[in-house]
Parts: sequence; structure tokens; C-alpha cells
Amino acid sequence: MSKIKVMVVDDSALMRKIISDMINQQEDMEVVATGRNGEELLDKLYIINPDVITLDLEMPKIDGMKALSHLKNKNVQIPIIILSSVSNRGADMTMECLEKGAFDFLEKPSGNISLDIEKVKDELIEKIRAAYSSNEKSVKRIHVQNNKTINSNGLKKSNTSCFKIKAVAIGASTGGPKALYEVITNLPENINVPIFVVQHMPVGFTKAFAERLNKNSKLKVVEATEGENIENNTVYIAPGGFHMVVGADRKIHLNKEPSIWGVRPAVDKLFFSAGDLYGCNLLSVILTGMGRDGADGTAYIKEKGGITISQDEATCTIYGMPKAAYETGKVDMVLPLHEIADEIIKMLINKGR
Repeated sequence: MSKIKVMVVDDSALMRKIISDMINQQEDMEVVATGRNGEELLDKLYIINPDVITLDLEMPKIDGMKALSHLKNKNVQIPIIILSSVSNRGADMTMECLEKGAFDFLEKPSGNISLDIEKVKDELIEKIRAAYSSNEKSVKRIHVQNNKTINSNGLKKSNTSCFKIKAVAIGASTGGPKALYEVITNLPENINVPIFVVQHMPVGFTKAFAERLNKNSKLKVVEATEGENIENNTVYIAPGGFHMVVGADRKIHLNKEPSIWGVRPAVDKLFFSAGDLYGCNLLSVILTGMGRDGADGTAYIKEKGGITISQDEATCTIYGMPKAAYETGKVDMVLPLHEIADEIIKMLINKGR
């Protein structure tokens, strides 16, 4: 069995060793090279030709951001996992890296020199495998005519009270920040509904994500807070570490109930609560991500009479969550990423007919 070839880039010799040891303990992967900074990465890259790169952000000479920009300018297709500290600067740089095309990121538990990085070993290994699989295109694609699949249950609604969409709920994970950026920044300022978003992301990063979206969107984008009133033309990002639900009092509520599918915030938590509040007046979207979070919630929203969309495989970074949602048989439309914002607008204009 051929192993996944990984290159580890970090300015700390100790971190390089710890990360390399965690990877080399796996039967299906091995570290084929290390680098102290972006300069060494660029020098070794074409000789080593790794399958996946783990990349520290803050390094001397050429830092992670500059190295990533160089690789993307050269159209290098090797997936890159960013290792980031949770500092304000680190979180903002991480969001920028994801926009520039990094596959995903991993939080260093205690800053740049994280002696406790073993805490995230399982997550790192899972992301390396996912990054490798995303390049291998190993999952069978759903072939859709004209880039769109519309299920036979369709969008017909017999109840006239269901002709109007009153809220949009979106869930995403791996690859989600870039996908959400494309969707949210292409929506107009006067959609006259609230948008609720769960993006799997740890504590400290969702605020930076919301701020970057807010700067580049026509809509107001905020990291959600406990008890705030739900307002139209506002995008609410679930904060890392908290489930986000919408209450019958039409306020945002956050809680630290147990993780679902190993994550908190969980898409299913949002989708079930939004389904209860908005019923047939809800539009849901499942974007790229690992696992099956959001599939049960999608089915629940459809049972309540709402409209459900999932991203197609061809434009997903990881076709996990959208696939699981699709396989419930409760997805109305399978769309490529570049059509989703337009479809949301269309649904709002047509009042969900």
C-alpha cells in the first residue's frame, strides 16, 4: 500500500518532531520532508513532491501566508493544512489563508509552541486523510444534467402560507469558509430575511471569520451572541464552542450541550430549531464538509415543508455532508457552488413557489 507523503513545515524543531512523530505512527502515511520556513518549503517542494503539506503561519524569512500565496500563484495543487495559533492575528491570517485556497486549518492548542499538540492528533490525521482523498477524487460523482438535480418531490406547495421564505439556514465544514464567502458576498443587502450559519470552527476563529465576511458583504455579518434579537438582512455565524439555536421568542440562543457528530456548533442543532420556528417558510443549504452533520436536520426541514439545497460533488472540497444530506432523499436541489447564491435570491423573489 502506498503511503500518503506529508511535508511538515514549522520554524520550531520541537514542533516539527512532535508533528512528524504523530504522522509517522500511522500505517498509511509518512513524513517525507520537513522545513523550517516557507523558503525551505519552496526549495524542497518539487524534489519531494508531497501529497499533503502541514504549514505553520508565523515563521522567519518566508512565512506561511507568503508561501501559500506563492504556491497558489504557481497553481500548485497540493492540499495545505494550516497550523495556527488562536491569537487575533493568527485567526485573521488563517481566514485569509482559507480564502487563498488552503484546504483546512488546525488550531495549535496553546500557541506557536504547543507541547500539548497531541490533543489534536486525531483531528490532524483525519484532515490529512481528507486532504489526500480530496485530491484523489475517490468518491463517485453524482452526474447532474445542466449542473442541477431537482428531486421529484419538487418545490410545489399547496399551503398559501408557505409561499414566502422567511429565513435561510446554512451548514458547512471543511472548505466551508471559502464556499460561504462566495455565497454570502453575492447576496444583496435587501433580502429581507435573516441568515443563520453553522461553520465547524473552533473557539476564537469564528469572530475573525464573521468580521472578514462583514467587510466584504452587502449584508451585516456578525458572530452570534446569546439573546440577541433576530433581524432581517443579518447573517448570524454560530460562535466556536457553542451550539446555536433560534428560539420561539425570535432570539438567538447559545448553549454548550454535548457535541453532535463530534462537533459544537452542530448544523443539526440549528436546522432542527429553525425547522420548528419557521416550518415551511425555511430554506436550508448544506455546503462542503466531512461527516454527516446536517443530514438529519435537512430531512426534518423537508418534513416541515421547507426547501432544501445541497452543494454538488464537483464543487465541494469534501463531498461528505452534502452527500449525506442528498442520500436522505429530502434534498430538493443539488447545485454547483456558483449557482447557490442566485438560487437563494430566486427563491426569495419567487417567495418559494
